[in-house]
Amino acid sequence: MSTPDLSSLIRNIPDFPQPGIQFKDITTLIGNGPAFQQVIGALVERYQNAGIDAVAGVESRGFIFSAPIALHLGVGLVPIRKPGKLPAETYQIEYELEYGTSKLEIHRDALSPGMRVLLIDDLLATGGTIRAATQLVERAGGNVTELAFVIELTFLGGREKLAPYPVFSLIQF
Repeated sequence: MSTPDLSSLIRNIPDFPQPGIQFKDITTLIGNGPAFQQVIGALVERYQNAGIDAVAGVESRGFIFSAPIALHLGVGLVPIRKPGKLPAETYQIEYELEYGTSKLEIHRDALSPGMRVLLIDDLLATGGTIRAATQLVERAGGNVTELAFVIELTFLGGREKLAPYPVFSLIQF
């Protein structure tokens, strides 16, 4: 069985969610069983001996990847969500997107002090969302060990804005 070309399975949607944005649609990648398995397998292999205590995933597409990785690593999953979705006390942060502003939250008791946290999202663009997520993880007591993405849009320079955090991506455009 041949290995799927992951980048060819990502669909471009022009002018979504607004004019001028070229949206990278992962539903075509995750809808392909062998490709989805390849993505999860590659990320699990990278982090299986990294001493990760928890995996944090950013709503909502980050959940698709963070949940199976946490399961395979045998560690807990910490959801980072949009406001009003978490039932207990939260920390909240507002941040800039490439097309506006948004907010994220994390439960105040989601992490114990010093926990080593792998932070996962589907795509790295300008870095605003994941930067906000790192701040939430740290406010909750965690130490971000690495930022992992399935896709990185290198031309937007998000990686540079995330220094000094280590950044890993499987597919670059």
